[in-house]
Amino acid sequence: MRLADFENKTTVILGLGREGQSTWRYLRAAFPEKIFGLADHLPLEKLGDEVVEMIRRDSRLRLHLGTDYLKSMAEYQVIVKSPGIPILLPEFGQAAQLGKRITSHTAIFFANCPGRIIGVTGTKGKSTTASLIHAILRQSLPKTFLVGNIGAPALDLLPEGDAATAFVYELSSHQLIELQQSPQTAVLHNIVPEHLDYYESFDQYVAAKENITRYQTTDDVLIYDADHKMPCDIASRSRARRFGYSLEKPQQPGCFLEGDWIVWSSEESKREKVLRIQDVPLLGRFNLANVAAAVAAGKLMGVANDKIAEGVQSFQPLEHRLELVGTYDEITYYNDAIATVPEATIAALDTLGETVETILLGGADRQLDFSLLAKRLLESNIRTVILFPPTGKRIWDAICGQEPSAPSRFAHLYVESMEQAVSLAKQQTAKGKICLHSPASPSFGLFRDYRERGEQFKQLVRESP
Repeated sequence: MRLADFENKTTVILGLGREGQSTWRYLRAAFPEKIFGLADHLPLEKLGDEVVEMIRRDSRLRLHLGTDYLKSMAEYQVIVKSPGIPILLPEFGQAAQLGKRITSHTAIFFANCPGRIIGVTGTKGKSTTASLIHAILRQSLPKTFLVGNIGAPALDLLPEGDAATAFVYELSSHQLIELQQSPQTAVLHNIVPEHLDYYESFDQYVAAKENITRYQTTDDVLIYDADHKMPCDIASRSRARRFGYSLEKPQQPGCFLEGDWIVWSSEESKREKVLRIQDVPLLGRFNLANVAAAVAAGKLMGVANDKIAEGVQSFQPLEHRLELVGTYDEITYYNDAIATVPEATIAALDTLGETVETILLGGADRQLDFSLLAKRLLESNIRTVILFPPTGKRIWDAICGQEPSAPSRFAHLYVESMEQAVSLAKQQTAKGKICLHSPASPSFGLFRDYRERGEQFKQLVRESP
């Protein structure tokens, strides 16, 4: 939605989280005299001191706070919805039937961005890949911003952009589902079941992800995971110029592994060795896929090979992503709190190998299938599984379903807090072994999000027994 379209329209911002606050700041700067509605399910006293202070300083507001906040939509012509509020709620269908215009922080950014957008999505790997692309582009394009879930809210940085600016945007399915515009450069990782509590089906989740390329033209670029069926299927429907990345086979055009190198192959079939695999500062073969996708983006944006290599080599691994916490009392601890699907935990186990003896699992239930994780755990040398509710029980049932003798093989311990979990891990893990925190489930319920969960784990590990 173009900024000018707000001029004579009554507008409400639904959700006052990080993106909602940014949308409010952006629209207020553009329309200092306009009255805006602000709506959130929380009462004023629970919105946080910063939001309360922003409200106190802004006299041109109408507040709609509390459990009935969605009813405010009836009073406005334009509704700016935050991504955490499911678009599938019946209230949005009713609003659309009444002719309300429903938009989002991301849609406003896309409609008003003067520069180039490099969008990154997929179930896992988005944050690392977006951050890698940002690190690479900054080597040659100083005016490059990292926005979205891993960076600043996009609208906060939009006023600083011009035609020469590159915005690297990590995009979740919740941000993509409402978009009717795709980025000029799209990066698509593999898609596996997640957020099944938000969508009516896995197919609907995939359809939301496909919006990253659905509206691309023949002038645009799609970089996609060529090792998995789902992104290949989506790529086959795209009108964009397509570049695969692969850990398994050469790509023409695209990026792939060859011997000890990450290699780029252009549309003209020119092959270039860009980066030695040994120079990648990230653990795990799965991270080579993130690097290959980022290298492809760098090449397509005109960054020289030596600058791409420099950007990757200087990259600092992100927090909560197979993060080495340290070795304490001869036990090594890894924090992988971002692992909210079974596939991510399996990748962590594959990376750390047979020294993992204790693992912390479980969290919020999105009805994911844990059978492959159970199989991988049974193939490991793990001796203790520490299980958080509610999916901890489902994970243990999946293990026992594949191996009835599992209770004699594993110590399985149910916990209700991170304090319990870390205390048990310190008791149960032998010296010289690894304790891995990789929940294979979202963290909501006992924790606000994966960051809070990961921070608690690290703090408690570092404390004396």
